[in-house]
Amino acid sequence: MRYHEDQRYLQDAFDTRRLADRLDERIVHPSIAEEDKAFIESRDMFFLATVDAKGFPNCSYKGGDPGFVRVVDPNTIVFPNYDGNGMFLSMGNIRQTHHVGMLFIDWEEPDRLRLNGEALIETESPLLAGFPAAQFLVRVHVREIFPNCGRYIHQLKLVKRSAFVPRKNAITPIPDWKRMDAYVDVLPTNDPARP
Repeated sequence: MRYHEDQRYLQDAFDTRRLADRLDERIVHPSIAEEDKAFIESRDMFFLATVDAKGFPNCSYKGGDPGFVRVVDPNTIVFPNYDGNGMFLSMGNIRQTHHVGMLFIDWEEPDRLRLNGEALIETESPLLAGFPAAQFLVRVHVREIFPNCGRYIHQLKLVKRSAFVPRKNAITPIPDWKRMDAYVDVLPTNDPARP
């Protein structure tokens, strides 16, 4: 990880430059270790940060069943893009700049992992068949990955996984908003919510 001048400015202002350099030296790495793989593949959600060509950021929540993010090799992960609101804010940014930041959190045993890299959208991949109802896959090449202190993570328990996550041999329910008069006439031609 290379720190830019404004990160260095704040590190110096709060006397954390030595700490930042040590953390970079000890915990930031360019590939996925086995414990990282186990952590990533056990998560059922993550937060995805992207940026457009003008530098405007977008952050979104991505959810699925555990294992919906798969480690392909020590330098690559893939995850599906499921049906959403059709705005494609994050995915459009990926097509435009390819830069992503991903934050994986374990809410029960407060822990987190950051992954930064370059992403591509894959509409044709042999892996696509393993993701029911995925529109396409996002392939992320890791630039850096590192654990992050979980001390500010609120401890939460999973109550119920979303019924809207596509699953093999299951019919995914239609969200109520797609049945609203304001949207039903502009849904994609093949959307199951169209009358």
